[in-house]
Amino acid sequence: MAGVKISLVTATWNCAGTVADCLASVAGQSYANREHVLIDGASRDDTLRVLQAHREQLAVLVSETDRGIYDALNKGIARASGDVVGFLHADDVFAGPDVLARVAAAFADPTVSAVYGDLQYVRKDDVSQVVRHWTSSPFSRRRLEWGWMPPHPTLYVRREWYERIGGFDARYRIAADYFSILRMFSQPDFKAVYLPEVLVKMRLGGASNRSLNNIVRKSREDLDALRRARVGAFGGLGALVWKNLSKVGQFRGKRR
Repeated sequence: MAGVKISLVTATWNCAGTVADCLASVAGQSYANREHVLIDGASRDDTLRVLQAHREQLAVLVSETDRGIYDALNKGIARASGDVVGFLHADDVFAGPDVLARVAAAFADPTVSAVYGDLQYVRKDDVSQVVRHWTSSPFSRRRLEWGWMPPHPTLYVRREWYERIGGFDARYRIAADYFSILRMFSQPDFKAVYLPEVLVKMRLGGASNRSLNNIVRKSREDLDALRRARVGAFGGLGALVWKNLSKVGQFRGKRR
């Protein structure tokens, strides 16, 4: 049996220095029933040249202006043909060659809506140097109420769920992924499976922590997402506080 088909969506913009690693990581996966959908935001550097050099491994390659990363990801979801959709950002790589095989095995149960695992934040210039280790945990509604979320770069969801919620709300600049998680995971028929292992290595430098202004904006967007989804203790404030405090223990000290 071929198993579920997994669509990987990657949004790119001016990332010529890292996207080749992303492409190689996908090409190195042992699980064959997959497709890679690339949505480029009309990059001005050599990103498109790198993508075109690997065109044979891409099911979809689109390069056009967009309204930000979530608009690009929505375009990717719309073009995906897999049973399951996951995202691998241009700066990220899989932790090993069998990640998609383990994800697919979990989806062999037709009642499973989503699969996720652990995430490592690594140095931009050296993916072997771990700066932050995000160890997740099994999902429960109570955890969701107190700010829990799965690491979004490790999250794989049946495509029908993105269709049900209408994809990402592109009005958010930073928290659209969190809002989508709140909307899906709060549904009584949503079943998520946790794989207690690192699935993705993510280079530091994401939009949410790039500057103080972005951190403030993210907190505001997170609170708005919690309130719109009607999830979170104390009107979302309790969830927001614990969501941020939970990150403290994930950072690792400098190696000697």
